Amino acid sequence: MDFANFDLSMHSVDTGGLAQVHYIPDFVTEEEEAYLLRQINSAPRPKWKSLANRRLQVWGGDLTSSNKLLAQPLPPFLNKYPDIIGRLRATGAFSSSKNGMPNHVIVNEYLPNQGIMPHEDGPSYHPVVATISLGSHTIFNYYQYKDNTLTSPTGASSDLNPSTHSESERGRVIDATRPVLSLLLEPRSLVITTGALYTDHLHGIDPRAEDVFLPAGSESTDLELKMSSFSDATEKQGVMIANWQMIRDTKMRETITEGGALKRNTRISLTCRDVERVVGGKPFR
Repeated sequence: MDFANFDLSMHSVDTGGLAQVHYIPDFVTEEEEAYLLRQINSAPRPKWKSLANRRLQVWGGDLTSSNKLLAQPLPPFLNKYPDIIGRLRATGAFSSSKNGMPNHVIVNEYLPNQGIMPHEDGPSYHPVVATISLGSHTIFNYYQYKDNTLTSPTGASSDLNPSTHSESERGRVIDATRPVLSLLLEPRSLVITTGALYTDHLHGIDPRAEDVFLPAGSESTDLELKMSSFSDATEKQGVMIANWQMIRDTKMRETITEGGALKRNTRISLTCRDVERVVGGKPFR
């Protein structure tokens, strides 16, 4: 992939006007993926932090209670080989952030049947998040709050105020019955979330061992939704895979369109963001 002349607009997902999201398959090569996984899995045991539903590593430093970064150097596998940070900078996604590139990376490990509840990334970061998937696919869902009228993938109107939600607003009820947008993230892919999808929506991953898809048009009353996945075939709740035309893997694309199941394996995600306020001024590169 040519990062010297990278055009992010060529990777925009058609969401029907919902908001800005970009999907880039094969952001890293298979060889680079294997190297990254070796480096991550060989990290010292104290580097891993275990949570109820997954474990993770934090690189770049810790956040203070005032949302400032106590910066620490990033490891070579992020800014030397492969130069993940340099590539993200070259996409232009962080061009409006103070540092122009991510300075904080969270490595999450998801085993089959593990996920993460719908959530916002919070006010510590510039409103752009870049997520790289390694090892396995997943289904990445975006949700809205019940007290807002938002633009949907089918083009409904919106009266949303696009300002970032403060901590005091986070007690609002989430409409978790059905995502407003879903993406299939292939191994080695990158998804960049910006705009209202970052500031006014939540994102999450359902805890599943496999993702089941019914054939196009099956069990659907809307004949226009020809490419629909079903997050639970027993519930018959259709979910549009918005980036199905951008999927590079032939088997995955065929499963989405013709029906079938994709089993999840261990997935490692690199969640890359820019903490604009850094203790001491400049972040470590």
